[in-house]
Amino acid sequence: MNAILSEADRVPRRTLPASGLSDGQVQDAVDAVLASLDKDKGEEIVVIDLAGKTTLADCMIIASGRSARQVAAMADHLLEKLKLCGIGPVQVEGKAHADWVLIDAGDVIVHLFRPEVRAFYNLEKMWGEDQPQRAQGGGSDARAAGHGREPFVLSS
Repeated sequence: MNAILSEADRVPRRTLPASGLSDGQVQDAVDAVLASLDKDKGEEIVVIDLAGKTTLADCMIIASGRSARQVAAMADHLLEKLKLCGIGPVQVEGKAHADWVLIDAGDVIVHLFRPEVRAFYNLEKMWGEDQPQRAQGGGSDARAAGHGREPFVLSS
């Protein structure tokens, strides 16, 4: 739930994110990531709004794959998609083992996990709220094709 804040109470947003992307480009990157994860049958997709929580990034996306092979494939496809969108340079960690792959695209950070590794680290609880909220309407809704799933959105 977003509270209405006075101008003095608002956390100042950076005019140009760390990646050099405008806010609109950050949203385009998020949409591209969600589309790629959806296409690759990513599971339990969560979007966490980091604005006002850290200067590290504006958004964190977390998703699971059923196996290390699926996690690695999701990472490969996501890297291709980000490159096609002109987003870079992108840093990648953990792709060799694919238990947990971190993709750092500047203001959009993506974590891809195998389910048991995700449960162990529980990043959603660390960065978000205890009860995630479902995404509502708009183009970033990103329902998984044919599965009726929607990403969760954790916001401040």
